[in-house]
Amino acid sequence: MKPAIAFWNILYKDMKNYYLKPPNISWGLIFPFAWMGMLLIKSGTAFSISEVFPGIVALSILFGTTSMLSVTITFERKSRSFERLLLAPLKTELLILGKITGAILFGLFNSIIPILLCAGILKAPVSNWFLLAAGVILLSVISTLLGLFISVAATEVFEAQTYSNFFRFPMIFLCGLFIPVTALPQLLRPLSYILPVTYGVDVLHYSISESHFLPPVTDLLILAAFSMVLFYFSIYNIRRKWIK
Repeated sequence: MKPAIAFWNILYKDMKNYYLKPPNISWGLIFPFAWMGMLLIKSGTAFSISEVFPGIVALSILFGTTSMLSVTITFERKSRSFERLLLAPLKTELLILGKITGAILFGLFNSIIPILLCAGILKAPVSNWFLLAAGVILLSVISTLLGLFISVAATEVFEAQTYSNFFRFPMIFLCGLFIPVTALPQLLRPLSYILPVTYGVDVLHYSISESHFLPPVTDLLILAAFSMVLFYFSIYNIRRKWIK
């Protein structure tokens, strides 16, 4: 089987079958956009909108990608479709790439609406569009891989969503989405630094308002390193737990 054809078929099937599943609608779309509406209603000026802009984008990506992976992996595992894919003459890396690409695209789609709303309609300033795009892409990748890492341990969709929430909700407060990492108590900051989403949010803050605690190049390199580690660790777990 040609790798490109196999990759496209896996991606197309996931997009067709899972984008509109109820958990994706509730957690991946409604929840982040409800937060977005609440924050934008509360924000009365362009200045305050620019402060919450990075957090809204990051929240949409984080919940969209992790919800998509939770649904995709657990539904496929429950129906034994994933096991059939594992038996196909495909490299595990290619199979996982096909699975996570749909979630990455879902996260990118989720980010478009708050970007258009904040930057296009509400005229929130963006100082560096290139860094904004790079931050959105890498944040989508790292959030998807976090979702994969969590979903491998679950057997039901509700389990995967519960495990995801165990990580997602603390990240809202620890990763600088709406509260700067430098404003957190000293006791909590080490937790922020071990969460990869923190560095993606830092890139978004720099691209919009030029506020940051690390240089953007350093953030991007850390995100790339985290992505590689999570990708191969997830593959290791799949081979250890699912391939007998």
